[in-house]
Amino acid sequence: MKKNIVRRFFDSQIDHNLHSLHPVLQRIYLARNVRAIDDLDYSLSKLPSPWLLWGMEEMVTILADAVINHRKIVVVADFDADGATGCAVAILGLRLLGLTNLSYVVPNRFEFGYGLTPELVEASRTENPELLLTVDNGISSLEGVNAARKLGWKVLITDHHLPGEALPEADAIVNPNLPGDEFPSKSLAGVGVMFYVLMALRTRLRDIEWFRQSGKKEPNLAQLLDFVALGTVADLVPLDRINRILVQQGLQRICANQTHPGILALLAIAKRSNDSVVSSDFAFAVAPRLNAAGRLEDMSLGIECLLTDDSEVAERYAFKLDQLNGGRREIEEKMKIDAFGLNDKMEFSRDMESVSGICLYDKGWHQGIIGILASRIKERFHRPVVAFAPTSNNEIKGSARSISGIHIRDVLCDIAAKYPDLIKSFGGHAMAAGLTLNAGDYPAFTSAFERVVDDHLSGIDRFENVYTDGVLGNEFMVLEFAETLRKSGPWGQGFPEPLFEGEFEVIQTRILKERHLKLLLKLSPENLLDGIVFFIEQPESWLRCRFVKIVYRLDVNEYRSLRTPQLMIENIEDISDKGFRASTSWDVHKGGEVQEVIL
Repeated sequence: MKKNIVRRFFDSQIDHNLHSLHPVLQRIYLARNVRAIDDLDYSLSKLPSPWLLWGMEEMVTILADAVINHRKIVVVADFDADGATGCAVAILGLRLLGLTNLSYVVPNRFEFGYGLTPELVEASRTENPELLLTVDNGISSLEGVNAARKLGWKVLITDHHLPGEALPEADAIVNPNLPGDEFPSKSLAGVGVMFYVLMALRTRLRDIEWFRQSGKKEPNLAQLLDFVALGTVADLVPLDRINRILVQQGLQRICANQTHPGILALLAIAKRSNDSVVSSDFAFAVAPRLNAAGRLEDMSLGIECLLTDDSEVAERYAFKLDQLNGGRREIEEKMKIDAFGLNDKMEFSRDMESVSGICLYDKGWHQGIIGILASRIKERFHRPVVAFAPTSNNEIKGSARSISGIHIRDVLCDIAAKYPDLIKSFGGHAMAAGLTLNAGDYPAFTSAFERVVDDHLSGIDRFENVYTDGVLGNEFMVLEFAETLRKSGPWGQGFPEPLFEGEFEVIQTRILKERHLKLLLKLSPENLLDGIVFFIEQPESWLRCRFVKIVYRLDVNEYRSLRTPQLMIENIEDISDKGFRASTSWDVHKGGEVQEVIL
C-alpha cells in the first residue's frame, strides 16, 4: 500500500528550555511534545503517588491483612509477556514484603481462554487460596469473580484493560482506566499497575511499623524494575512520561548488571548484551521468546524463567523458550503465506483502497499465532484486521489489530450494540482486542466489521503516514551519534524512535537469507555506510537499483565485538529514473519550514 512520508512538525516558538541539548535532539524531543529538561528527568522521585489510583485504599488494606496474618494468596496471571512479568513482580514483591504463603496460576489459552474464568477458578481449588489476586486481567471476569466469591475467597483485581459496562463484584479493583480514576496516566501496563500496588503496600506496612515489629528489612522494590520495563515495552502501551521512567529505570539496572537471571538468560539467548540493552531489544528479541510460551504451550515456562534465582536453571528455560519461538516463526510463516494469498485474491476482486477492514479465517490456523498474523496483515495493508482460528465447541477466536485513529475496542462495542447476538465475548485496548464468535456467525461478522470500520474511518486518511524527523546530515551518521540516539530514549509506542529520511546513491546490493536486502550507500566520496531492509518483497528486483529514497533509523550494529553505525531502513523507494538530488532538513529555529540547512 502507498505510504505518505510526513515530516514531524514542532513549534520552536515555545520556551522549551532545551537549548543545552544537541540541535538534532532538540527537534526530536520537541516533535514528541517534550517542552522542558524536567520532562527528561526519569528519576523515581518523579513518579506520581500510588494513592492517586482509585481503589488503592481497599486493595492495600486487604493485602496488608494478608501479609500480617499469613493468608494464602494465589496470583492469577495472563499468558502474555505483560502478564508473565506482572506475575513475577507480584510473587517476588509480596515475598519481599513478608508474605510467604503464595502461588500462582496462569490459564492455558487453549484450555481456559483469557482471564479469570469459572473454569480457572475451579482449577485453582487445589491451591486452597484465601485470596485471588489478578494481574493484567480480571476487569471483564464477571462470572469468574462471582464463582470465586461463592467459594468464600476474596478477589483483588489489578488490571489496565478498558472496563465494560459492568464491573466485577471484586473486593478491590485497581485499574487506571476505571471511570473517574484520577491517576495521571491511563497507559500503565498490567505489570506497572502491580508495581504501583506494591509501592502502596510497602508504605502501609511502614506506617503501621510492620517491618520494625517483624524484624524484617524494608525492601527496595526497585529491584523489580527490570521486569516492569520488559512488560511495559512488550505490551506496546504508550510510553508517556510515567512509563518512560519505569522503563528507563529498569534498563539502567540491567545495564548495571543488577537484574534477575531470567532477564540475563533471555538477553543472552537472543544475542543481546545486557550492558548496552535498550527498549527495542525487549520489543524485538526478548518479548517474542517470552510470549512464545503462552502462544504455543504454557506461560508457566516463561514465568518460571523469570522467577528463578539460579542462572543455570534460567538458561535452560531460556533455551526452551528460544526453541518455542523458532517453532512459532515456522507456524507464522505458513499462516502468512496462506493469509497473503487470501488477500491477493481480495486485491484482484476489488480495489483494496476501498476496503475498510479485513477479516481472515482458516480452519488450520493456530489460535496462539493469530495475533501476530493480524499485525502482519495490518502492516501490509494499513487496515484494521481480525484473524480467526477455530477453538472447541464450534467457536472461533479472533485477534484484532488496529491502525492509528481507529479504536478497535470501540469498533467491537459498536458491533455488539448494533448486532447484539453476534459476538459472544470481547475485550482489549485501542490497538488490540480479542473476541469469540460462533463459527457460523463469521460471514455476518465480516460484513458488520466492514460496515462499522468504514464509519470509523470517516475523515481518516486511508494511506499510512510515516513520520520522519527530517534529514540527518552526513557528519552525524557516525557511531558516536548513533550511540547518542540509542541512549536518548527510552523509545517505544507513543514516543517513537527517531526516523530520518534521505536520498542516497547505491554502491552495492545483496540479498540475505532470500528475504532481506543489504545495501552499501554512498554518503560522500570518502564515506560509505551499510543499510538493511528486513522482509522486503521481491528482493531480487532491487539488485540493479542505483539511487534510493529511504526512511531509516540510525542504529548500532555489533558483530564480533565490532560496533559500527548502520541504517535500519523502514521504507524504501527506487528513484533511479528520477535522478539524485541532495536532501535538505529542517532548521531547528524555523519551526517546520524546509531550509537549506542540513543538521
